[in-house]
Amino acid sequence: GVFLAVTGRSGSGKTTLLNLIGGLDRPTTGTVYLDEKPLGALSEQELTQLRRRQIGFVFQSFALLPTLSTFDNVALPLRIAGTAGGERDARVWRCLELVGLEEWAEHKPYELSGGQQQRVAIARALVHDPRLILADEPTGELDSETARRIFGLLRRLVAESGVTVVVASHDPLVNEYATLVVALRDGQSLDDRKRT
Repeated sequence: GVFLAVTGRSGSGKTTLLNLIGGLDRPTTGTVYLDEKPLGALSEQELTQLRRRQIGFVFQSFALLPTLSTFDNVALPLRIAGTAGGERDARVWRCLELVGLEEWAEHKPYELSGGQQQRVAIARALVHDPRLILADEPTGELDSETARRIFGLLRRLVAESGVTVVVASHDPLVNEYATLVVALRDGQSLDDRKRT
């Protein structure tokens, strides 16, 4: 239920940290725990199931499939998981409403602005009701005003749904929206600063 910003310059370890938390990478030393379970003890299949059910990912490049509509891009994780059509459609519409893109449901990614594409990516990350969203430089390709809207949306999602959001970003705007900021340098935490 917090919005955690992991900040630092390029090469400080932000993306590596998110990949470790999300079980995409395994640590060479130490242990990563999620819900008191050590991720290193899980098989690849168990990690895949964990990611499908509990973690949503948002990437800087949006990672949308260009031939699919907004609706179908958001529905994709549910299709892969085998979620039934009626439930799948209801979840997709709820997420599109959360990010304010209901009227863009039939549009392809190339018909959307960068900010709209990022909101599609956020809706896709939310569609399976994760407990954790990991966002790697989600505003890296966006202008300042659009970045503010994306950070505002993520903060609102934390407040309204209780999901935990971890954002890796070198954008100083994130500090205005995060409830907790951790600064990294060379893979080490510089400090933890509690935000209001």
